[in-house]
Amino acid sequence: MKPITILIADDETEIADLVALHLSKEGYRCIKAASGPEAVQAIQSQPVDLAILDIMMPGFDGHEVTRQIREHSAMPIIFLSAKTSDLDKITGLVIGADDYMTKPFNPMELVARVNAQLRRALQFSQQAAGSAPVLEIAGLVIDPDRHTVTKYGSPVELTPKEFDILYLLASSPKKVFSGELLFERVWGEAYFESGNTVMVHIRTLRKKLGDDKNKWIKTVWGVGYTFNG
Repeated sequence: MKPITILIADDETEIADLVALHLSKEGYRCIKAASGPEAVQAIQSQPVDLAILDIMMPGFDGHEVTRQIREHSAMPIIFLSAKTSDLDKITGLVIGADDYMTKPFNPMELVARVNAQLRRALQFSQQAAGSAPVLEIAGLVIDPDRHTVTKYGSPVELTPKEFDILYLLASSPKKVFSGELLFERVWGEAYFESGNTVMVHIRTLRKKLGDDKNKWIKTVWGVGYTFNG
């Protein structure tokens, strides 16, 4: 079985080496890049299963690397950055990252998050291999095999997490999912009460769907979210 390959893109050599050391102990194959162009070239030249990206890198930043990855891949992406504001975290998640850790960081926590993201990606691929049903409901067509969504025939571009949230909600219309349950199902890890990750993704998902009147995704105040199909 081929080893799982992880890209570590960070222009701080000591940090990249530290991350690679801990991930290699877990049995992962690590490749390193010191700039945005190097990171993109590495992904284009070989199979990569997960990317750990710094935001501030030479050439172009981690946001641009993420945009280019998301043009053709749903691989898990974790930002590891010195930028600590809530706005920075929200921006990273909205453009397509799956997780965000700030520097300084605990290497073992990063390893745990990498493991969680890879488990979730494996579960999704197994679901797709099992031919999960295409959902056609309330003007939306949600295809898990192609990872596509159309609204009244027009495509809607979603990040992998936005797609997973929508598919989970639409799979059980009228069922109310708490923010905690959505996070645990979609992110595959324990929910932290202080996190607003689910709220941010719901907001951007509604915006992309043009769901300003909550036709599809309804908030049940104090409880969670439901698909109003």
